[in-house]
Amino acid sequence: MARSRYKIIDPTGAYFVTCTVLHWIPVFTRPVTVEIVLESLRFLKSEGFRVYAYVILESHLHMVVQSSDLNRDMARFKSYTSRQLLSYFTEHNVRRILDQLAFYKKAHKGDRVYQFWEEGYHPEWIQNDAMMRQKVEYIHQNPVKRGYVDQPEHWRYSSARDYAGLGRLLEVERIW
Repeated sequence: MARSRYKIIDPTGAYFVTCTVLHWIPVFTRPVTVEIVLESLRFLKSEGFRVYAYVILESHLHMVVQSSDLNRDMARFKSYTSRQLLSYFTEHNVRRILDQLAFYKKAHKGDRVYQFWEEGYHPEWIQNDAMMRQKVEYIHQNPVKRGYVDQPEHWRYSSARDYAGLGRLLEVERIW
């Protein structure tokens, strides 16, 4: 995180984070690719990672999360998901995405053929209840503002469904 202006201020606090696929390439357009993200989050949750809200869109995701070591857990998340997604795209010969991930790879990433995620995750410290509500609302409204759905709970890959009591793909903490 040395290159980022975002810093972990309260190591025990909740943070709004964003993970973006390199060059905004739309990779989360298939249920199987989204499931890789959800699988990673389920594993991290089993180790104490807390997810308060999330939304997965075609090229990025937003979450409000909390961890005893957020830098470590976000690195684990991004490392695991990138390996699994690259393996999936290679196995299924999804050349267009692989070619883009190779083409847009940063020059200093010389130890690999592909770069999946943009660097960093831009943690914004949630300082109070009002900010938590604002970030959860922003996350849930994201697909609505993009015109994908009319109601937040209609977006399958969002905790808005959990908050509305409509079932869930990933259990979230609704009390903070």
